[in-house]
Amino acid sequence: MYDYSYLIFVVPALLLSLFAQFGIKSKFSKYSKKLSQRNITGTQAAAFLLKANGITDVKLGRISGNLTDHYDPSGKVLRLSDSVYNSTSIAAIGVAAHETGHAIQHNKKYGPLNFRRFLVPVANLGSQAGPLLAIAGIVMSLPILINVGILLFTGSVLFYVVTLPVEFNASNRALKILKQYNVLSDEELRGVKKVLKAAAMTYVASALVAIGNLFRLIFISKRRR
Repeated sequence: MYDYSYLIFVVPALLLSLFAQFGIKSKFSKYSKKLSQRNITGTQAAAFLLKANGITDVKLGRISGNLTDHYDPSGKVLRLSDSVYNSTSIAAIGVAAHETGHAIQHNKKYGPLNFRRFLVPVANLGSQAGPLLAIAGIVMSLPILINVGILLFTGSVLFYVVTLPVEFNASNRALKILKQYNVLSDEELRGVKKVLKAAAMTYVASALVAIGNLFRLIFISKRRR
């Protein structure tokens, strides 16, 4: 009999994920064409905001690709992509400010960020081994193996869920500090808000895909027992 659980639990989240990816690319492309009035680059904006928040031990680096920007808390390095590093666009400044928000979170020992770092090895193990163990347990009719697999995968799902407040908070910090230090005008801030909101939707979609896969795994395991 055909397994409809994938259509029920996973496909809607995957469609949302595709829509979210299209949304962030569209918004970033649109506001990459709108240059900031102050004519500062993403790197300059990040450096200014770090200094304004008393953070002097974070290095700025460059990374190839598009929208590959990230903050590395282990090395205290804020890496900006090719499309952000030297760009003076509203989109570039917004993304740089968002990543600076993560550096500020780290500096202030923001709880959810620390918890997410703790979950990284759990998520890596759970995403790879969890489904395999659960499926093997279903095939061999071993409930203990099913339970271990589902438990491991739950750890991976938890990582995606915890990522949401971390990313939302970083975006809120970005908007707040850009306004506080008059880096952008109110009109420019509205553009940044649209870019960051579109980016946030990609994290929401990823979390829903993970949750959908977990529900599907639980559904299949209960049906086969």
